Amino acid sequence: MNIDLNKLLEGLDTKRVGRSIFFKRSVGSTNSWARRFARLGACDGTVFLTLRQTSGRGRLKRKWVSPAGGLWFSVILRPRLKPAEAFGLVFVASLAVAEVLEELYGLETQVKWPNDVLVSAKKVCGILAETKLDGKNVEYAVVGVGINANFGVKKLLPEDLWKTATSLKDELGRKIELEMLLKALLEKLERICDVFLEKGFTVVLDEWKKHAGFLGCQVEVVSLDERLTGLALDVDRSGSLVLKLGDGMVKHVFAGDVVLQSE
Repeated sequence: MNIDLNKLLEGLDTKRVGRSIFFKRSVGSTNSWARRFARLGACDGTVFLTLRQTSGRGRLKRKWVSPAGGLWFSVILRPRLKPAEAFGLVFVASLAVAEVLEELYGLETQVKWPNDVLVSAKKVCGILAETKLDGKNVEYAVVGVGINANFGVKKLLPEDLWKTATSLKDELGRKIELEMLLKALLEKLERICDVFLEKGFTVVLDEWKKHAGFLGCQVEVVSLDERLTGLALDVDRSGSLVLKLGDGMVKHVFAGDVVLQSE
């Protein structure tokens, strides 16, 4: 299995994202790889792409299983943002993935706060954004995207993920062209990022909420130091989850993972 970079770059309709692409067949983590180059001054929009990750990372220091057949890449962004605004890049990336999967393959997608994309109520994509601050501004951000694409979940992922994860192959019954998917994602990512930078987070959030099927549902929010259960009311302009607890108290949650009560 391989990725044809010439096919990917042919007709790529972006100004920045994907104009420089680094590719390796296998790396530990594309985010770690991208961060090293970002520190050396790699330009805005540089992409780091691999066929498999041996030490893929998710949020909260979790391992992200990344076998051959998936689409694993990271993008360096150098947006003019304040540190308090950088959280919006996760929403930009997850919205881009959700829209592209619907447009290319007709799949019904959902986003789950803060960084997952679901198909058939199962995780097909995760996002990991990491930022480096320079005083009062963001020096750079590395946005990692991992999509379960051309493999069967039950064939290559651990058994404890079978109930909560899916892949494009499992959903479509066929393999997809990774070059086409990545090309569409890079174009969509740049366009939505530009909207974010020009018009603000609220415009992106409004579109993101159209895919947020968990809103209005009973959820559990799990973080490193607590578990909360309640009704997911909203995601506000700070990117935090607005949760109505059982006692009627409304709490704004800034970090954690949402688990639907049906899961």
